[in-house]
Amino acid sequence: MLRVVRLGTPRAEGEGLRLGTVRRPPRGVPKAQFASGNWYDVWFPTLAPTAESVKLALQAETPAQWSAFVRRYRAEMASPEAAHAIRLLAALSHQTNVSVGCYCQQESRCHRSVLRDLLVAAGAQVEPSGSE
Repeated sequence: MLRVVRLGTPRAEGEGLRLGTVRRPPRGVPKAQFASGNWYDVWFPTLAPTAESVKLALQAETPAQWSAFVRRYRAEMASPEAAHAIRLLAALSHQTNVSVGCYCQQESRCHRSVLRDLLVAAGAQVEPSGSE
């Protein structure tokens, strides 16, 4: 099963390996505390939006602006490297528990909501939203 989480939050029982799909490590947190602080076990920026896309998302105030971010992030995730990573996670979700996440408080206004959809479309076994 694959779970989509907010990094830095307590881990759910059986969550599995936590991947940080973020552009940058958490600020002010020593590397030795990334896992113990519930940030992530492995940093996986391949599935993070580019810095330009993050800026677009943070500035989005209207549904049209958010849609522009979603289109751009989806295009980024269509690259061969990102698409391969999504297929890999989809396959792993049928064999083991793993989680992916970002720091944003609200999933619906975060790239992880789009990533969730991409993983589902790739055939991942994803825990339903709202259970994080």
